[in-house]
Amino acid sequence: MRVAVVGGTGKTGRAVCVALEARGHPALPLGRAAWTDLPGALEGCDAAYVIAPNLHPDEPAYVAATLAAATYAGVERVVYHSVASPGISAMPHHLAKARAEELVRSSGSAWTILQPGAYLQNLDLSTTVRLPYSASAPFGFADLDDVGRAAGVVLLEDGHQGATYELASVATTVAALAADAGVEVLVERPNKEPAGREEAWLQAMFSYYDAHGLPVGTRVLAWLLQGDRVADR
Repeated sequence: MRVAVVGGTGKTGRAVCVALEARGHPALPLGRAAWTDLPGALEGCDAAYVIAPNLHPDEPAYVAATLAAATYAGVERVVYHSVASPGISAMPHHLAKARAEELVRSSGSAWTILQPGAYLQNLDLSTTVRLPYSASAPFGFADLDDVGRAAGVVLLEDGHQGATYELASVATTVAALAADAGVEVLVERPNKEPAGREEAWLQAMFSYYDAHGLPVGTRVLAWLLQGDRVADR
């Protein structure tokens, strides 16, 4: 199976490409340059993994354009990279992913949606952790390599079409992770008005995290990775 990874030049895309290659399947990472002729770039691909740029100003439009290009190119399977709890109204970029999910579900493709929690790799646990929200907030953190492997499973194996999976590798808090690493946590909540859309969205996310965290269960990812059988070379 030949798989295109739309948004494949970022950290998530690279993790998905590595997982696909490890299972013996060619991965085609598509970055911004591919948008000059996305249907042409997708031609000959059996499946596509769709990752929108972080905090995209109009993710539903981005996903709609990708789905249209995939349909034109004859791509039959689509896996959309969403986020855990996309329906939270307090976080605008989450709501954008919820709307994009609706487009995926009605696209006519054989679709799967992955909803990872916050990445463990976003935390630098080698030094004092500076955090804009409560260190005791509960999270389901997703390891980036685990997400890539889960993407490989749902792209390459049957039985995942029409499924939506929340993904987390560990349920914990930043305080607990920092304690295990032997580093301190310094909480620095934003105290100024946001300068623009992206900053406003990030502050809204941090405020939600401060009050509620982002809990995600770990059983689904563990189950998916049981099927991560690396292909014989």
